[in-house]
Amino acid sequence: MSATPRAPGPEDGRSFPARFGGPAFRYSLSEALETLRVSDRPARNGHRQTTTFHRDGLTQVVFAFEPDGHLDRHTAPGLVLIQVLEGRFVLHAEETDHDMTSGDVLILDPGVPHSVRAVEAGAMLLTVRLER
Repeated sequence: MSATPRAPGPEDGRSFPARFGGPAFRYSLSEALETLRVSDRPARNGHRQTTTFHRDGLTQVVFAFEPDGHLDRHTAPGLVLIQVLEGRFVLHAEETDHDMTSGDVLILDPGVPHSVRAVEAGAMLLTVRLER
């Protein structure tokens, strides 16, 4: 039986999986987060991120945030799903602050302006399905 493609672990030093391939693709969020957290790459705006999947208009990105890390106000040309994995965040969208903790999910229509701020150290999974 062949091995299932996996996202990088801390032992291999890669920042993303090769080719995102195969009819079944598996990766470990905890390994992806650990790789980000031990990285010597400087954090930008208090966060590090890695693309864990990208194919056919679907993208997943894992973020590791330091306290007060942020993503400035921006939009995405597709449906956005933000899932808090760890910590506490304030997501601002549609003139509303959404106080979010582990397990919370916010779904935004394409083009909705939003921003993210980590109240404490944490992690989130971003999934974007681009409009065609």
